[in-house]
Amino acid sequence: MVEKSMASSSLVEVVDRILDKGVVIDAWVRVSLVGIELLAIEARVVIASVETYLKYAEAVGLTVSAAA
Repeated sequence: MVEKSMASSSLVEVVDRILDKGVVIDAWVRVSLVGIELLAIEARVVIASVETYLKYAEAVGLTVSAAA
């Protein structure tokens, strides 16, 4: 029973840290055949709490501030 409690506790800590700090996954895939591009996919996934996202997005100019 103690092992299950510790595993749940550490999972909660990991999720809390991810939401607090945030994670960005940036992927770009290109499929081509004989020099002809058949498929191009770009993806950016951001996992963070709304508060963390807004704080960093505003710092890099991705949001319009409410005072404007």
